Amino acid sequence: MQIKSHFDHCNFNVTDLDRSIRFYKEALGLEKVGEINHPDGAFKIVYLSAPGESFKLELTWLRDHPQPYELGENESHLAMRVEGDYDKIREYHRQMGCICYENFEMGLYFIHDPDDYWIEILKAK
Repeated sequence: MQIKSHFDHCNFNVTDLDRSIRFYKEALGLEKVGEINHPDGAFKIVYLSAPGESFKLELTWLRDHPQPYELGENESHLAMRVEGDYDKIREYHRQMGCICYENFEMGLYFIHDPDDYWIEILKAK
């Protein structure tokens, strides 16, 4: 059997949904494209996407999980390619205070969101 598939979304659990939405809008230009609210307020899910893209970042807030999430010691991350002047974008992220790792030899750097999820920033192809 040959299966054809495509990526739909990736989920990050967050402690402050509004703060995370603002971060992804400000740092990467992601826009809200969907929302799910549990009737009793137990959880809220917001989907973000880059304009014109189908891949979504799912941010999940859980009412009964107010403490920070333990992200472990693995190298899981989201990777984004940015359009425009890469050096100016890097400087913008530096001014935001969200750069957490830089590798000049490989031509990449990482930013981290308010819950410390890492996002690799690459030049557009």
